[in-house]
Amino acid sequence: MTTAPDRGSAPEAPMLGIPSMPAPDYPADVRERLERDGREVIARYPDSRSALLPLLHLVQSEDGHVTRTGQRFCAEMLELTTAEVNAVVTFYSMYRRKPSGEYQVGVCTNTLCAVMGGDAIFDDLKQHLGVGNNETTDDGKVTLEHIECNAACDYAPVVMVNWEFFDNQTPESARQLVDGLRAGQEVSPTRGAPLCTFKETSRILAGFPDLRPGAVEATGGGGDPSLAGLRLARGEAPPGRLAHPRGPAGPAEQPVPLPGEEAPESHPSSHDLPQSTAASDPANPSGRPPKPAPGEESE
Repeated sequence: MTTAPDRGSAPEAPMLGIPSMPAPDYPADVRERLERDGREVIARYPDSRSALLPLLHLVQSEDGHVTRTGQRFCAEMLELTTAEVNAVVTFYSMYRRKPSGEYQVGVCTNTLCAVMGGDAIFDDLKQHLGVGNNETTDDGKVTLEHIECNAACDYAPVVMVNWEFFDNQTPESARQLVDGLRAGQEVSPTRGAPLCTFKETSRILAGFPDLRPGAVEATGGGGDPSLAGLRLARGEAPPGRLAHPRGPAGPAEQPVPLPGEEAPESHPSSHDLPQSTAASDPANPSGRPPKPAPGEESE
């Protein structure tokens, strides 16, 4: 007769780095404060589930990153599972999942910024700071990362610090920037509000007002590079400012054609008009009839 094995004496399974569950709660005083702020956030939305993103910014403003405790708090406030919350945290890169620096320094390495010097800036900062991508300096001041498009291509190459813009950067100016941050100096963005810490930025992103004097007024509007296309479309660009790829540029001060009208050949945007054929394939004209050569009459 065989006997069942003694399962009580079996060795414990290795944890494999998996954290114990459930996550610990916040201390009572912190929990009370976060609940008060959380209820204010949730009240803004007709469906409480919609408040998850700002609530994650709220707990990030408390801890500096989204902890397991923060995820538990969000789940309990919104009656979600921690799995549902974790799915959102791991999807969006603005939520940090490990301790990070007081200043998040992001170098755009997307196509335009890269060819304009973004790759060189990122490589130079890694060497200068002695950290890799998504790593933090020993003093806890700077976390370096490469990021995708900052929607500031007209100021390429761009570096962001806690989501504020530092435009037209070079390896030298980027080194001065991070050195100033680490030294505790006042560092001002090229445009936008004055810098604040990553925790303070997270609270603003959670939807709470930026109470610093003059911060809101400093956000400003579009700069000259951002408005250049609009001014060109209005015919306001000064002569000689636009390179004309298909012949000499004509006068810039001409009216913009109305819908259905053709722009004159001398208009600054005339090089964008439909052509009878591609220059590389003259044997296959497009559906648009070619214009007669000077001196020839059309049939």
